[in-house]
Amino acid sequence: MSGPLTGKVALVTGAARGQGRSHALRLAEDGADIIAVDICGQIDTVHYPMSNPADLDETVAEVEKLDRRIVARQADVRDAATLNKVVAEGIAELGRIDIIVANAGIACQSVRESDDLQTFLDTVAVNLTGVYNTVHAAVDKLIEQGSGSIILTGSTQALSGRGGNGSGAQDGYTASKHGVTGLMRTWSYWLAPKGIRVNTVNPTGVDSPMVNNDVIAEWLEQDPDAAGVLANHMPVPVVAPRDISAAVAWLASDESRYVTGVALPVDAGFLIK
Repeated sequence: MSGPLTGKVALVTGAARGQGRSHALRLAEDGADIIAVDICGQIDTVHYPMSNPADLDETVAEVEKLDRRIVARQADVRDAATLNKVVAEGIAELGRIDIIVANAGIACQSVRESDDLQTFLDTVAVNLTGVYNTVHAAVDKLIEQGSGSIILTGSTQALSGRGGNGSGAQDGYTASKHGVTGLMRTWSYWLAPKGIRVNTVNPTGVDSPMVNNDVIAEWLEQDPDAAGVLANHMPVPVVAPRDISAAVAWLASDESRYVTGVALPVDAGFLIK
């Protein structure tokens, strides 16, 4: 298979399911080989079921059906030492790294009993510190090669305060995603002279297991203001993972070779409402 990313290798975190799997598959369709990383386990403050090893196995099978190589490892993006190790293994096996998609994230919004402070800390640790760890696990190789594209998963909440309610879950999510925007901006300044681009893709709600689950449904049902506050301006409740993957694939390709430092919304009009 040949495509715009043929000969390139992409690291994708949170790759076992949802947006991460979709990104891995789209990049593979475009010719890239994949380093797939996912926690494949539960975090106590996350009330919906998280990914498991079978999910990551499915991503592997789907990528291999596309006749692309894939190195898949279980690792928690909060654990820099382990993440460094598994990314190094992937680079050693596949020979290089060209694209980093720091996608792993959690959303702990729930009406169930939870520790607000711990929820805040866990959300920031995964969504912000995990992005920092992911990029630093591979950026030296991009610098050595003198090229590359880094794509961070932001959110409409990275560019808006809509839906704020003072909870550890919402505060942590909004703060962490704003922080991702800050990392993108400082990294794009740092890395542009080295031939490396850094951007965020900023989705509205996506039809993925992080959003489409009983816990979020319960939260929306018991908080009648939440659905209205989080609504898109276009008449769609959520977008599909492939809609975000299309933006990721463009940012990864040479079609966007002079695009850096950009927060790209794929939001069905959320931010103009």
